[in-house]
Amino acid sequence: MKVILLQDVKSLGKKGEIVEASESYARNVLLRKGLGKEATGKNLNDLKLQKANADKLAKEALAAAQKLGEELKDKEVRVAVKAGEGGRVFGSVSSKEIAEEVQKQLGAEIDKKKIILDAPIKTLGVTQVQIKLHTKVTTQILVHVVEQ
Repeated sequence: MKVILLQDVKSLGKKGEIVEASESYARNVLLRKGLGKEATGKNLNDLKLQKANADKLAKEALAAAQKLGEELKDKEVRVAVKAGEGGRVFGSVSSKEIAEEVQKQLGAEIDKKKIILDAPIKTLGVTQVQIKLHTKVTTQILVHVVEQ
């Protein structure tokens, strides 16, 4: 019996795949637990439409990330922190603070988890920071840490 999987099923397939399963396994496990549905003409057509919609949304997300990446490329963000003698910062500049300053100064909303810091910024000056906007789009901004 052909079944369209609604969820990932270990040792059978991933969500959205059409798989061949024995009649009893399909009826008693997959259909009853809501893990799949029978591969009828209507269900296959619905699956095709869902995949087309998902592809369209993925392309739109990629285009938006590329546009934002071009806007942010090599922009500078100033972060004011308390510092002591010799330019040593009390604490460090985190990705959360960088994300807040990008929002305030550049008007672009970026999730703090997308900001890639090799090590916490603990000195005054300019540091180049990478931002991963999408799996295929990465851009860089300059973070200028100044004394408050």
